[in-house]
Amino acid sequence: MCRRAFGSGRQVVSVVELGGGMYNNTYRVEFAGEQPVILRVAPEPSRQSRIERELMRNEHAVQPFLAPIASLLPRILAVDFTHQIISRDWMIQSLLPGVPAPEGFKIRPRSEWGPFFAQLGAITRQLHDVRGPHFGPITGPGFSRWSDAVIAVLQHTAADLEDVGLDARDVREAVAIAEKNRPLLDEAAKPRLLTGDLFTINCLVRDGDGPLTITGVIDFDRATWGLPDADWTIFMASRRTSTERDEFWTTYGPLSTDAAAVQRRLIYRVVHLGAIRLERQRTGRVDALAESYEEMSEVLAGLR
Repeated sequence: MCRRAFGSGRQVVSVVELGGGMYNNTYRVEFAGEQPVILRVAPEPSRQSRIERELMRNEHAVQPFLAPIASLLPRILAVDFTHQIISRDWMIQSLLPGVPAPEGFKIRPRSEWGPFFAQLGAITRQLHDVRGPHFGPITGPGFSRWSDAVIAVLQHTAADLEDVGLDARDVREAVAIAEKNRPLLDEAAKPRLLTGDLFTINCLVRDGDGPLTITGVIDFDRATWGLPDADWTIFMASRRTSTERDEFWTTYGPLSTDAAAVQRRLIYRVVHLGAIRLERQRTGRVDALAESYEEMSEVLAGLR
């Protein structure tokens, strides 16, 4: 893989798999006399669910639209979707400075966390201001109506859950609720860039002394075109409140509190909870599945 990317003159001296990822296999590759790089390898096609199909290709396609935060992104040095070397998509990226934000939090007092969340809010706002050509994944399928994109994700999530033997009746109910609420979902119909997976775990921060500053953001494979309130970042920022986390809203801006917006966010919450349930099953966290069912039940009660 490295010979294909860099030619035969670069000598690999070590390859170490990195933890923390939930989908791709990620490795730090060290060379003799050269800067290290990050190798990311997608799951085999047969192991990809409907809502997680060809995510690396989606991430490759979104790169030009991430221009507002280009200085915080790793550079793509090589990408191979031919499956000639291995039967999986793979990508090599530059290594960004810093450590994962959760590690930075461990060595900083909570009083220093606020600026991090404020910076994250500003980054998210920059991306949500980018307009798109359709609703749905960057690589498609594209939809002309937001409701079609939301319902498609819910339908695929239900099918994915059933494929692995999980009860998806609550997600099927959510599909029916979304169908009835098409006019509500389509009220504000201007597609914007959604990060898909951006929160603390996908941010790098300055290592060592100094402010808890974001030095890089990674993993945009779940990026999509949609309405900003539906983004994973908004879901996570709204999930808990604290003096430090609330700094996010000082730079991002407040969410609408009108009844229609609140109702839409409940539907988006179902979308995320379904994806969380599938991820917990895939990563072996079956002990936490009951919690996702309970939370889904609470959300659906508010939508009925």
